[in-house]
Amino acid sequence: MLNLANKITLTRIILVPIVMLFLLVSFDFGRISIFGVSTALNEIIAALVFILAASTDGLDGYIARKKKMVTNLGKFLDPLADKLLISAALISLVEMGRLEAYVAVIIISREFAVTGLRLVAAADGHVISASKLGKLKTVAQIVAIVLLILNNFPFNHIGIPLDQISLFVAVIVTIVSGIDYFYKNRQVIIKKS
Repeated sequence: MLNLANKITLTRIILVPIVMLFLLVSFDFGRISIFGVSTALNEIIAALVFILAASTDGLDGYIARKKKMVTNLGKFLDPLADKLLISAALISLVEMGRLEAYVAVIIISREFAVTGLRLVAAADGHVISASKLGKLKTVAQIVAIVLLILNNFPFNHIGIPLDQISLFVAVIVTIVSGIDYFYKNRQVIIKKS
């Protein structure tokens, strides 16, 4: 039987293909216009579903800890759901021509590398918890992805490339947080060498 926290995590996983559907399938829902700048309604729906899914990330962990519902299934599903959501959005944005493939590779590679480090540490009985930089990385990625999904709407009206600025910040924080994880946990790698 799944507990509430795990159900929330599974909901995040179920929302992943819905985000991709609204991004990659050509629906003609029309456009929405603000200040004379318009964007496709399906992209707004995709962004809202993505935000909903991303917001469940902290919620499931909070509930699991608060109600003492931490399970091995939850420990497995939560990071998997996070990586699926971010990776699916990035790959969809590459397909849409809104993101360079190398940027997606940098972000996804960092996720795999840190996951590998966590697995090596877990084999020795050590847990590598999310750092403040890791949490900042997640927020930066979510903001950048939402702005890219919306094609910088409505900021393109005032000529501020906030999508590109936030993407640059997300890539830098992603790289720095990855280096930070490996530096702070270098003893895990040294012991295994």
